[in-house]
Amino acid sequence: MSSVGLREFKNKFSKYVARAKAGEKVSITDRGHVVAELSPARQTKEAGTAATTVAELRRKGLLSGTGRNSSTLYPSMPRALKRSISKLLDEERGSR
Repeated sequence: MSSVGLREFKNKFSKYVARAKAGEKVSITDRGHVVAELSPARQTKEAGTAATTVAELRRKGLLSGTGRNSSTLYPSMPRALKRSISKLLDEERGSR
């Protein structure tokens, strides 16, 4: 991994992008401290598609569930308003 100062990186941006594209990681420093890293992009399976699918996440154990949704999964909540929304709006608007 190479290291480059911020000013040189800015002035020779294309050069460092080409190096990253070739597989090299580049550390960008400001006054001797690393502030950023430029690395090659992760590859996708096909242009415009995600590299990880839901099925892959399930296989790896990172996602669980059947994908089905049911009202029994959620607790019922008490109704906060005793009146209908239309009646509340009528009261708020008055006699417009």
